[in-house]
Amino acid sequence: MTDDFDIDDIAAMHRQGDLGAFVRSRITAGKARRTQPPAPAPPRTAGHRPGAWPPGTRPPGPAPDPGTPAQWQEALDDYRAHIRHRMARDDEETP
Repeated sequence: MTDDFDIDDIAAMHRQGDLGAFVRSRITAGKARRTQPPAPAPPRTAGHRPGAWPPGTRPPGPAPDPGTPAQWQEALDDYRAHIRHRMARDDEETP
């Protein structure tokens, strides 16, 4: 069904009393276009649980030890020293 009608066609249908039938036919056609068969289910594989993360997405066993506050402070100091060294080197290279 094409949409090649204009306001004059609508007015003519209204005068003839066919506008209601025309609108109902457009609604029915729209519902038929919108109705689609359901999508096929994804294939089931061994060990797959729908909605779960795939196996192997995280390391097995307990989480690694996050370290002590002293270790974190030492790593932060090392990183800051690295950045200071890098900035100083960049300043020396610029004219």
